[in-house]
Amino acid sequence: MNRYEPVAALGRGRSPVYRMDPRSKIAAAAALGVVTLKGGPYVLALASLGVAAMVVSARLSFRRLYGASKPALPFICIIFLLHLLFTEGSPLLNIALGPLKVTAVGFTEGGLLAWRFALLLQAGALLTMTTPLPELTSGIERLLRPIRVKGISSQDLALMVSLALRFLPTLQEEMESLKEAQLARGADFAAKGLRGRVRALSGLALPLSLAVFRRCDHLVEAMYARGYDGGPRTGLKGDLTLSAGDRIVIILSVAAGIACFVL
Repeated sequence: MNRYEPVAALGRGRSPVYRMDPRSKIAAAAALGVVTLKGGPYVLALASLGVAAMVVSARLSFRRLYGASKPALPFICIIFLLHLLFTEGSPLLNIALGPLKVTAVGFTEGGLLAWRFALLLQAGALLTMTTPLPELTSGIERLLRPIRVKGISSQDLALMVSLALRFLPTLQEEMESLKEAQLARGADFAAKGLRGRVRALSGLALPLSLAVFRRCDHLVEAMYARGYDGGPRTGLKGDLTLSAGDRIVIILSVAAGIACFVL
């Protein structure tokens, strides 16, 4: 199996998490995002325990979950360092880095913000790993059906979302192959200093953009060759059905999201 594909096909039948309707999982992930962004430390701790329980229930390895969010770790570290070094407040243990000082407020705020982003990444990875892409697309399309009264096609929007999700690993593959080609031609991606690394990586911007546009052209040609056209379409596995457990999950998710704004 492709290492970039969700593992839902392997886990179907092993856990209730895999058998849940994609709409209930999307609703739970959205509610978790709202709770994560609005809640305090205790709420974040409860949300983290909930995600950990879902991971254990789905029999996923934490190493695989970590690998899915690993590309975003530098961004999370940068957010933490910016808050740690540039937030005003009393110094933490009299630690100073030249003109910059480490403050207790910066450490707390940076840690909480990094925690929120990491939890959001884990929730998104858990959703995609336990839901096959066709089912995820169908779930998004069903959730977006009410906007059809505005003249917008929910199926086209769901297709755009699914293609965007599918292009993320494709983009990573293209970047890795371009990086290997540049290394074979003498490029130095291990240059010392931030400026040197940015200059080395900037050389990938143009060829990566051209590769993405080429992939998009091939995708459009393949879709037209297979008779793709706008308008209503049927799903491969028919219409989705909500079980009693799925309805309870959706109700609790909506209640949790509303509670974050009311309380």
